[in-house]
Order: sequence, then structure tokens, then C-alpha cells
Amino acid sequence: MRVSEERLRSSIRRNAEYGQIVSDDGNGRTVLTGSEANRNARDELVSQLRSVGLEVSIDAVGNIVGRWYPPGCDPDTKPVASGSHLDSVPEGGIFDGPLGVYAALEAVRSLKEQGVELSRPIDVVCFTEEEGQRFSNGLLGSSVAAGMISVAEAHALEDESGTRFDDALEEIGYLGTGQVNAADWDSWLELHIEQGTTLQSKNAAAGIVTAITGITHCYLEIEGEADHAGSTPMSERTDAMTAASEIILELEDAANDIVSDESASAVATVGSVSATPNATNVIPGSVSLGVDIRDIEGASIATLVEALSRAARSVERERGVEVSIARPYDVPPAPMAERCKAALTAAGREVGLETIHMHSGAAHDTMQVASVTDAGLLFAPSRDGISHNPREWTDWSDCADATAILTAALATLAE
Repeated sequence: MRVSEERLRSSIRRNAEYGQIVSDDGNGRTVLTGSEANRNARDELVSQLRSVGLEVSIDAVGNIVGRWYPPGCDPDTKPVASGSHLDSVPEGGIFDGPLGVYAALEAVRSLKEQGVELSRPIDVVCFTEEEGQRFSNGLLGSSVAAGMISVAEAHALEDESGTRFDDALEEIGYLGTGQVNAADWDSWLELHIEQGTTLQSKNAAAGIVTAITGITHCYLEIEGEADHAGSTPMSERTDAMTAASEIILELEDAANDIVSDESASAVATVGSVSATPNATNVIPGSVSLGVDIRDIEGASIATLVEALSRAARSVERERGVEVSIARPYDVPPAPMAERCKAALTAAGREVGLETIHMHSGAAHDTMQVASVTDAGLLFAPSRDGISHNPREWTDWSDCADATAILTAALATLAE
């Protein structure tokens, strides 16, 4: 499966011009959903899809699909789909998302040029708001496509300024009609950068993902009593910060126990801490914690959430604080389909590149799609594992190698 490294590089570099940021560290971009940079990136993609002869549609949440009907295929049969996203985190890199979109387009270009006969159409897909930096917790477009949330619910989402999601899409000309239904796809493959160092350390060309981690977000409010830092004796304090510290350390201990005894892929992170009144000479009266728990095993996630709850009840008894816990975000682990993994494995052999099997510790649109159809995820190496950063980098030859694997796997699934 021959692919054009030059063509792929040109597409990704062109996309990197939209929302480009000046950085001494590398190539960065900021592309938030509904922004001018997002409009330009979408316009560029649609232009390229049409130039290749794909039939382009845009749904009611801005998901973009370019469909290719190979000569002789049955136009009524379920298509095979592939793609990713074009939005970014603030000051993110140029590969996270765009590689998957333009690799899917390059796969179609390559298959067309080589005259490969296929039975199924192929869809090139760009999902909306994967990163969740403006209107959601992330994976918005794919969640709608998988039927997890409705179009109406998505439209009603607002950013920090009060702008509605549907109004932002309409402003940039990407409030389409209808709804992409991922269940209508025969299968789905996504190529993404690893965002880790496993492939680099093992000198492998690509990683075939076996499962995508589940993610739970918990938010804790710890209420103590603010008081004077100098005149309040240590024995008379109800310090919300020290109570929060105990909870954080208890969660860390619980995660380490699970890694040792049950699941090496389990992780727990307290990534957000906010103290009130947040003054050096005042005992913290309240503390807010944001907790991220992940694993490819659902039982491990449940165990860690229970450990968090036990730690909260313990500090209530021992320290006299009050603790509330909310769990508004809970995405279960997503195993990849056997036939998609098999197609990617065979594709690696076909193009003569070494692949390894691994799990994904980051969320991707594929985990939503996997709930309604067979799905697979392929990783390309990330230099030093850096991502969501202008220093994010995947060598162009590695991009092309992974795209060749994707192309061969798509051909297998569409035969």
C-alpha cells in the first residue's frame, strides 16, 4: 500500500497554519470549536475532500464526512469509516487529531490511485469538539454520532461567555443538518499519535490498541472553617487543606495497591485544587478537588472511587470537616473489536512494519464509536511522549508508515 509522505506532510502543515502560535519550542496551534481558526481548518478539509471527488456532508453538530464510492462497490452497503478531529487544546501540537483525519484522506487517495477494488464505501470523518476545550468535557461529536447525547442537548451547551454551541457553529458556517450515525458504519479505524513513549522505547512502527481506558471524574468539596493562621491553636483548627491532603494521599496509596495487585494500567490523579480564601495567613475554610481516575478494567475504577469515598468519610470523622462528592463524568473502558485488531495486525505484516499491541491511557473518539460498531485504534510514535504542547512531534516517515498500515487495514475491512 503506497502512500504519499509528501502529500500527507503538506496537508498537516497546511492545517497547522490555522490557529498557529509563535513558540520557540516547536509548532503550536490553538483551534477551539467555533473559532475562526476552526472555520479555516474545516474549510481546508472540505476543499480537499471535494478535490478528491468525495461526497461531503455536515451534520447538525458540525461533524464532517467525505464519502468515497469505489468503482463497482455496492453504494447501499455499510461503509467503513476512518478519521479523527481538527480541534486542539490551547497551545497544542500539530499532530493530535489532524494526523488521523488526513491519514484517512490519504488512504482514500492512495486506494483510488492504485485502482484497488472494494465492496464498501469509505467515509473520511472529522468529529467536532473532541478536546472539550470550549463546550463540553470532550468527545462531543462522536458522542452524538454514537447516540450517547442528543443533538438538542449538544446545541444547548454553552461556553464560559454564554455562547451556545449551535450559535458558534452557525457563525462559522458549520451548523449542518441531520445526524451522523456511527451505528450505520460497518467498522471504524482511527490513527492517532501515541502521546506516550511505548512505541519509541520498543522501536515499533505502530501500536495496535487492545482497549481504551475508562475515565471517571470526581469533584470533591471539603468544608472546614477559615480562621486566623497565627492566633488559632493547632488543636482547635478545622483545616480543609490538611483534610484534602489526607484524601489525596489515601487515593494515591489505593492506586498503587491496585497497580501492584490487580491492574498495572490503573491511574488516579488529583489534578485540580482550589482553596478558599486562598490567603497565606488564613487557615483554608474550603477546598475543591478535581479527581481523574482511569483504567482499562472497570472494576479497578470502581475500587478507586470507593477508596476515594472511604477517605472522605474518614476525614469527616477525624477532622470534623464536611465532604461532598460528585461524579458527573463516567466513561467505561472500551475494548477494540477483534476483527479490527486483526485487520491492523495483518496490515502491518503486509507493508512490512513491526507493530505491537498496547492499551490507550488517553480518551479518543474511537471509544464512543466502539459502543455502536466494530472499532479499532492505531498509534503512531510520539517523540519523547510529548503531546498537547508545541513540542509534540511525530517524524514524517512515521506518519507515512502508520498511514500505510491504516490504508491496508481499511482495504481489508472494505473488501
